Amino acid sequence: MIGQDGGVPIPPLRRQPVQRRSAERLGRILDACAELLDEISYEELSTRAVAERANVPIGSVYRFFSNKRAMAEALAHRNLDEYAARITRRLAASEPGPDGGPGSGPDGGGGWREAMDVVVDEYLAMKRGAPGFALIEFGNPVPATAQPQQPNHLVADRLRMLLADRLASGGPDGAGGNGEAGDSGGDEAAEERLRVAFLLAVETADALLRLAFRVDPEGDPAIVAETKELLRAYLARVLD
Repeated sequence: MIGQDGGVPIPPLRRQPVQRRSAERLGRILDACAELLDEISYEELSTRAVAERANVPIGSVYRFFSNKRAMAEALAHRNLDEYAARITRRLAASEPGPDGGPGSGPDGGGGWREAMDVVVDEYLAMKRGAPGFALIEFGNPVPATAQPQQPNHLVADRLRMLLADRLASGGPDGAGGNGEAGDSGGDEAAEERLRVAFLLAVETADALLRLAFRVDPEGDPAIVAETKELLRAYLARVLD
């Protein structure tokens, strides 16, 4: 099953919802899982508790998920889809208007630097308000089943896809400078450098923003601001 913007697949369900009623029930199960994770630890979470909160039979939970880990993984991937959707909406609102002027949204258009600010801001918004996100985020605390599926790898790859247009216009010759990633045939070395740069940026931002929320439950503003500056300075080496 592919994410809503054509991104990474979510973990396979035991049964795919075909009818609208079944899809709505799956949504209620994941909503209930998220709500409970705001109240209890992952260790205390149970499929029975989720079924009771969602007001569905326990069999409905097992129709989709073999255990609570599979359910939490699906929630993490839904979080990533929602994160991507929020970024997409913000960036769309900042696109130039019909007359070529700034977009009608609050972000007013811009290149990759402004886009990275949106990436950080939307993460902060979900961290502060999305049910269950503070514990699960995009994969924690559930261990990844395979090395390539580690949460930050998924986030980095999704962000590169979302920001492709902004990256292409980030410098005078496209992403990577000197026309490396702007060539129509695509330069494998430049693409790999961009992939690694985004992974390191995501790993670094993840560590610093976790620190921001340890210092202040709402995310320490000074650490958040420094994180944005660090990301801009580091990615400029690749994108300008």
